[in-house]
Order: sequence, then C-alpha cells, then structure tokens
Amino acid sequence: MPGQQNEVTFRFLAQPTDVNFGGKVHGGMAMKWIDQAGYACAVGWSGAYCVTVSVSGIQFIAPILIGDLVTVRARLIHTGTSSMHLAVDVLAQDLRKGEQRLATSCVMVFVALDSPDGGKPTPVPRWEPKSDEDRRLQDYARRLMELSRTMEQQVAVLRPAAAPVT
Repeated sequence: MPGQQNEVTFRFLAQPTDVNFGGKVHGGMAMKWIDQAGYACAVGWSGAYCVTVSVSGIQFIAPILIGDLVTVRARLIHTGTSSMHLAVDVLAQDLRKGEQRLATSCVMVFVALDSPDGGKPTPVPRWEPKSDEDRRLQDYARRLMELSRTMEQQVAVLRPAAAPVT
C-alpha cells in the first residue's frame, strides 16, 4: 500500500564472486546493492515503477570482506511531487568478532513513473519527518538538491556545443 513502507533492509553474506583483485567487495557491487535496496524502498513508498535519477555523496568508508554480513538500509528522507530522496547505508559485520562498521553511504533520488515503458512522472505520497534525525536528513537532502542544481548550471556553461553530425 503506497505511503506505508518508508524503509527497506537487505541482509546477506559477501561472497567470493563479489570481490575485486584485492580481495575486497568492489565498489560496483556495493553500488548494485545500493540501487536494489533504493529501488525496493522507492517502489514500496510510491506503489509505482521507479527509476534512479541520481546518487549523491557516495562514500566508500571501510572495506567489505568475504564472509561479512552485509546490511543495506534504504530509508526515505524527502519527497517531492514525483521524486523520493533516500539515505542508503551499507554496513559490514565480521560475524566472528561481532564488530559492525559503516562501509558505504549515499543519498539517492528516484522518480515514480506511471508505467515502466516510457512512463511519465506520477505523484508520490508526501512524507513527513517524525523525529529530529528525520528532519536533519531531510535538510541534508534539500542541501544536496541545491548543490545539484548549481552543478547542473556549471556543467551547462562549461559543456561545449555538440558537433554537427556529418
């Protein structure tokens, strides 16, 4: 039911197929997990098909090792008319020692569409912060939106005109 599920948590073990040549989970795999959890959270909130618009502030803080228990948590922190901003954290836990560490974090933006094939943006239920932490994260999402707008303007100024096709 739309407007009910504002958080999703995935848990699984990091496997040998997830690692790079250095023996640690590679960033692309962590980004795949982030996108999957973000998608599940966005669809759970909106009740609609959703697409990833952006990933901001991604930070790779600590390595994830084979056999670590990986927890990927996506939670809604802001809604627009058709967009949803999600804070996503990836935690890694050494099961032998019981120590958990933050491995990766970011903010994602998804847009809900009225259909999967060439759909148009469709409204999502409004989310309201309930705690001080929610309000802090919503403020962070708003600051990232403003930074994103500024970056888009700068890129437009610096982007060379497209060469004519011959």
